[in-house]
Amino acid sequence: MKNKLISYIELAKSYHVQYADIRFEEIHSHDLRVRNESVDSSRTSVQIGYGIRVLKNGSWGFASTNDTHWKSIEEAIRQAVQLAEIAAQVSSQNIQLAVIPVVDDCVQSVAVIDPFRVSLQEKIEYLKEASSAMKIPSIFLREASMSFRKLHRFFLSTEGSFIEQTRHESGCGITAFARNEKGEMQSRSYPNAFGGDYSTFGYEFVQKTDLTGHALQCAQEAVALANAPLCPSGTKDIIIMGNQMALQIHESIGHPAELDRVMGSEAAYAGTSYMTQDKVRIAQLASTIVDITADATVPGAFGFFAYDDEGVKAQKVYLIKNGLLEGYLNSRETAFKTGERPMGAMRADGYWNYPLIRMTSINLLPGNQTLEQMIRDIDDGLLFDGIKSWSIDDRRMNFQFGSQYGRVIRKGRLEEVVKNPTYMGESPSFWNACDAIGDESQYHIYGVPNCGKGEPGQMMKLSHGTSPARFRNQKVGVIQ
Repeated sequence: MKNKLISYIELAKSYHVQYADIRFEEIHSHDLRVRNESVDSSRTSVQIGYGIRVLKNGSWGFASTNDTHWKSIEEAIRQAVQLAEIAAQVSSQNIQLAVIPVVDDCVQSVAVIDPFRVSLQEKIEYLKEASSAMKIPSIFLREASMSFRKLHRFFLSTEGSFIEQTRHESGCGITAFARNEKGEMQSRSYPNAFGGDYSTFGYEFVQKTDLTGHALQCAQEAVALANAPLCPSGTKDIIIMGNQMALQIHESIGHPAELDRVMGSEAAYAGTSYMTQDKVRIAQLASTIVDITADATVPGAFGFFAYDDEGVKAQKVYLIKNGLLEGYLNSRETAFKTGERPMGAMRADGYWNYPLIRMTSINLLPGNQTLEQMIRDIDDGLLFDGIKSWSIDDRRMNFQFGSQYGRVIRKGRLEEVVKNPTYMGESPSFWNACDAIGDESQYHIYGVPNCGKGEPGQMMKLSHGTSPARFRNQKVGVIQ
C-alpha cells in the first residue's frame, strides 16, 4: 500500500502543488436492532476508497473515488488539482500550513475482542435478552441495538508522513417506551439516548455495558415518567447528570471552540461563535472550578485516535482553564493564521469527504463532590438525566435543552419524578453558575455518534468526559 500511495503522491507533485495528501480507507460496518425480542434490522456494509487533497496557488482542491484502479485515482488527483486552480482564481486567500513533524507510524486498534469475529447469533441473543428484561406492564415497545465499525486507514503526504491506523468502534443501548392510561407516551434509555454509548474498544465494551442488568430499571423509569406530572417552571438550582452534561459540553463549549467557526468560515451553515479571539485568556466564560480539555489521547474514548487526517499527532489541550478561554480546536491552516501549534482536530467522516475541524474528546475535568453532597446543598431544585431535545442559536449562546428524566430536589432530598424536564440559559452565564462538579468516581466518557457539520454534511464520532455538575439559579420548565 505504501508504494501505491507514493506513486499517487508523485503524480500529484507533477502538477506543481504546494502540498498534497492522500487517504485510503477500508470501512466495515454492522448495525443490529431488536424490537420486542424480534430482529428489526441487521445491516452490513463495506466502503473502500481514496480521498485526495491538494493545495495549489494558495487554495484547496479535493476529490475522492471508490474505484481503486489507477486510472480512476489518476482522474481524482487531476480533479483535485483543477478545483484548487479554479478556487485560486476566485479566492483572495493565500492558504499556508503550520509546520508539523514528519512521521512514519503504524497504530493498532485498542479493541480486545473484534466485534466482527463475534457471531451474529450471539449478538442477537444478547439483544433479545435485554429487550425481554424490559417487558413489564405499560411498556409497549422495547428496543435494543448494537453498532460496530472497523476502519483501516493509510495516510501519505508530500512532506513524507506515512501513517497506518486501525480503529474499532462499538456502541450499544436500550430504550423502553411506556404509555399511560390516557395514551400519553414517554421513553427512557440506557446508557444514553440515540443508540446508547459508544467507544473505540471492541465487543468487550458491549459486555461491560451490561444492557440486561440495567433493563428493568430503564423500563420502570419509563413507566414512572408516563405517569409523572410535568416539570415545574421557575428559577431553581439544578444538577445535570453525566449523559446530559455531555450534550451541554458539546453544544455550548465544543462547537463554539472550533476555530473555523470562530473565524467565520462556518457562518453560512453551522453558525459562528461567542468564543471570539479577543476573549482568549481574558474572558471569564465559566466559574473558576471549570476546566475543559480537548483530549484525543484517552484509549477507548470515542474521540480517541493517534493522528488526525492531516497527520497531526493527537494531543490534550485546554479549551477552558480555571474558567478562562484558553484555546481552540484548530487545523494546520488556522494554526498558521493564529501562530499556535496544530492540535490535531482535522477529521473527515470518510475518505469521500474533505477533513474539517471537529471535536475530539471534549472533557469537563472532575471536581471533588459526591452526588449526595451536591443534592444535600439544594433546598429547591431539579435533577436532569438523559438527553431528549436541544436547541441553541448560531453563536452557541442562548440554549434550551430537554432531558428524558427529571427528579424534584426538595430540602436536600430527591423526591418525585417529573416528565419533560427542560432548562434554558445563556452559555457564559450558565457556566459561571457552576459551583460543584462530581468527583472522579462519577466520571465517564460518553460517545457521540452523530455530530453534524459541513456542506456536504458529515457525521463525526467523538466523545465527552464528565461527572454530574450543579448550577445555581437556572430557569426551568416552560417560562411564560
